[in-house]
Amino acid sequence: MSDAFFAGAYGGDASSLPDRAKLECKICWHVYDPAAGDSVWQILPGTAFADLPSYWSCPQCGAAKQDFLLLDA
Repeated sequence: MSDAFFAGAYGGDASSLPDRAKLECKICWHVYDPAAGDSVWQILPGTAFADLPSYWSCPQCGAAKQDFLLLDA
C-alpha cells in the first residue's frame, strides 16, 4: 500500500476486483472501462483492469494504476 492510498483507491490489490469493474483516475477522472479497453495503450476491449500490464498508466494524465478509484457498480 502506498502513502497515497485512501479509501476507495485500487491500491494494486486485484484479488477482489471484479473483471467488469470500472475504475476512475483520481487525478483527471478518466474512467477505464474494460468493455472499451484503451486505444492509447492498445489494450483490447474486454481486458479487465487487473489484467492491464504493470507499466500501464492513465492515458490522459499518466497517473499510476494504484491511483485509480473503484466506481460503484
